[in-house]
Amino acid sequence: MDNPILWTLILVQVLMGAFDTLVHHEGTERLAWRASQKTELRLHGVRNFFYAVIFFCIAWFEPHGAFTFGLAVILIAEVIITLWDFVEEDMTRKLPGSERINHTLLALNFGAILALAAPYLWAWSLLPTALIPVTYGWWSVMATASALGVGLFSARDLLASARSDRLKRVEPAELVADLAPRQSILITGGTGFIGQRLVSALVAGGHFVTVVTRDPRNADNLPDPVRVITSLDQVHGKDCFDAIVNLAGEPVANWIWTQKKRTRIVESRVETTKALEALIQRLEHKPECLINGSAVGWYGLRGDEELSETSSPAPAFVHDVCDAWEGSANKIKALGVRVVVLRIGLVLGVEGGMLSRLLTPFEFGGGGVLGNGQQWMSWIELDDLVRIVAFALSQKDLSGPVNATAPFPVRNKAFTQVLAAALHRPAIFRFPARVLTILLGEMGRETMLSGQRVLPALLQRNGFVFKHPKLPDALREITGAMPERSRSAAR
Repeated sequence: MDNPILWTLILVQVLMGAFDTLVHHEGTERLAWRASQKTELRLHGVRNFFYAVIFFCIAWFEPHGAFTFGLAVILIAEVIITLWDFVEEDMTRKLPGSERINHTLLALNFGAILALAAPYLWAWSLLPTALIPVTYGWWSVMATASALGVGLFSARDLLASARSDRLKRVEPAELVADLAPRQSILITGGTGFIGQRLVSALVAGGHFVTVVTRDPRNADNLPDPVRVITSLDQVHGKDCFDAIVNLAGEPVANWIWTQKKRTRIVESRVETTKALEALIQRLEHKPECLINGSAVGWYGLRGDEELSETSSPAPAFVHDVCDAWEGSANKIKALGVRVVVLRIGLVLGVEGGMLSRLLTPFEFGGGGVLGNGQQWMSWIELDDLVRIVAFALSQKDLSGPVNATAPFPVRNKAFTQVLAAALHRPAIFRFPARVLTILLGEMGRETMLSGQRVLPALLQRNGFVFKHPKLPDALREITGAMPERSRSAAR
């Protein structure tokens, strides 16, 4: 099988498959952490195992006679599994357009590979049964590397499929059980990581939710019934909202802080809040409460100092962002609306946020400490944050800044160790502060190499009870970690 066109098509298939896996399955879709994708993960695991066998076989052997028929059976099984996978994907999730295009190209390219390989398979099938050693130079090396790669992902996907049943989620209605019934709530940022879980909880709890999003396609994954609008101008002055939750804003830590990025970060928050102020002014019935987002970055870079809601800030760009956002929200107090500003820590969940970006590298043994690892990480589990929002809505005497963080912040070194333990993986790397600063600039210095030791003093004084106060228990539940006794029994 020394046809360079055939080997080129095989290389193209490998590259497109790697793109699909890394960009779609691991990146945008995070299939390994979605309990709903258990069957799809199992199909991927079996198919990747077949690919590993095929790649290793064609790299070093000519399968003759019965071995040729065995290879043909595997190729036919791969086609059947792929068709089954297409059906499963369409039934269980909405595929991005780029993934559909990539799947079409993969299918067409695979058809061309089969057409070119068919004469070789036919000729081999007529020969006496044997595995004849061969080598195709660089092509054999490429095929072997591909076999190792898909074999690794085969094992990972099968393990992730088995883990799916342990990725249990609390029934969303339980998260807002303390709210008065049938509340009408307007939410900005309702299609984001935090917003989607909040919307799901409110809808499941029987409340009426209006979500503001610039692109209505972003609301496709929200539960029904939800009213979706693309502008606050679509809200009529006679509409009645019991509360508004403002979570909208340009992501802070997803790219280096160019001047244009800095401007978008600030303006996306301030302009939305100003628009909400204008909306409230024209509403005949004012909402009782505005829950406005902010972040622990308001305190600036404070080292080891314990920070409560009465602590003062230190200079930093993250403080400037939060201060501008809080300042816009606090103007709404003059309209007779109770304003609660949630200074939110690092939100932990597999669906998004910082943790979702760490799961894949940690799961493959690539986790490590950032800088010296001594920076504090004030965190909050996603469902606890939704419960805090509901608590703030229901506590009529609660106002002003509220630290929305778990009561036990940890240093980065401890966070790394706990996450690695939850995933049962080593975390042996250390990412030097100098390198991160060179690559990411001030964004890396403020969001990765510095932190705040924030405590939820006001929430605790008002009787809020955290379901996940400590990091080890929270990460074990979030990641569906197998209990140690079960792991020992499995051995």
